[in-house]
Amino acid sequence: MSQVELAPAQPNDADAIWVILEPVFRAGDTYAIDPGISKEDALAYWMAEHVYIARDADAALGTFYIHRNRPGGGAHYCNCGFVTAPAARGRGVARRMLAHAQMQARALGFEAMVFNFVVSSNARAIDTWVRAGFAEVGRVPEAFQAPDGSRHDSVVMFKRL
Repeated sequence: MSQVELAPAQPNDADAIWVILEPVFRAGDTYAIDPGISKEDALAYWMAEHVYIARDADAALGTFYIHRNRPGGGAHYCNCGFVTAPAARGRGVARRMLAHAQMQARALGFEAMVFNFVVSSNARAIDTWVRAGFAEVGRVPEAFQAPDGSRHDSVVMFKRL
């Protein structure tokens, strides 16, 4: 893999980020996001606080955000979301983004990272998080309904930073 650069996203990165997000959000099988969400609403959600983009010399490879998990009393923990471009999957981009996210979250003053809603059928994501030291701390039975009507648990994952 060529050199991957991870950097804070700029407003002019919005179109590249949308190209990464759109197929994942439209598929509706890994994110609890309305598959019909507009580009504007999706970008407003994704880019609400701290957002980063992964690139190589040729293309945008992935994106992630870091948000306060909750305002007020929950603001010392962060929540993150990650999406890897389809063409970049299996190349270690998600692992690189996660390592960078943990470093950035610590620098931003967060004490821990929480994934509030990992769809249990998303085995690739769960494996990535577990390998990085995250633990399953909760499970909500059948909280996610996939487009095909099947239901999957929502897994809550946690790691102190």
